[in-house]
Amino acid sequence: MAAPDTIRLYGTAPDSIVDGPGLRFAVFVQGCTHGCPGCHNEDSQPACGGTVERIDDLVARITANGLAQGVTISGGEPFEQALACAELAHRLRERGLGVWTYSGYRYEDLAARAATAVTRDAASCAAVAAAPSSFDASDDEAGVSKASGNASGPAKESEALASVDAAGARDLLAATDVLVDGPFVQALHSFELPWRGSSNQRLIDVSATQTQGRIVLWQTREDFPCKPASW
Repeated sequence: MAAPDTIRLYGTAPDSIVDGPGLRFAVFVQGCTHGCPGCHNEDSQPACGGTVERIDDLVARITANGLAQGVTISGGEPFEQALACAELAHRLRERGLGVWTYSGYRYEDLAARAATAVTRDAASCAAVAAAPSSFDASDDEAGVSKASGNASGPAKESEALASVDAAGARDLLAATDVLVDGPFVQALHSFELPWRGSSNQRLIDVSATQTQGRIVLWQTREDFPCKPASW
């Protein structure tokens, strides 16, 4: 499948200090099905709203900024434009920019959804190797169904994740340094929380989590000078 060349945006903020550490270029995508009460970007929810921009042009705008220390992809719901957001994130990381992604979905659910893409790819390869002369689309679908039934985790994807592209979820997670996950819960809201709206949300170190097979929370990388012992 060809990578998307456009993305639907709610807007951008080239100098955000509230969407992750340091000065960041924030990208707000359009479209979100969560409908969290108290959403601070309610106008970003309709999927048909916003404006469409070429990913090439957006990458050029971000890299021309010069001052941004990283990029945050928020929304809206990035995983409901997973393929486009993954393409954007991949290109930005190639240019040395760290990527934070905000999502109303929990990491565990996104990882389970992404795993179905891995299962599908593996099933296709196995079918080709077993019967290269007779492999067709129907064989692929049968392999996917059987493999998915044996996969660990929930046997049936939740309705909320049905619109999330599995391969896109896999690729966007792989291109994300820190995932801020979970829906906004108004009753758990606090202005004292760093870079998240409600206390149920987590700042997840995606690479460490995938490597260790457990949730690893992100810790600040800031190094502050220590006072010399002689002072």
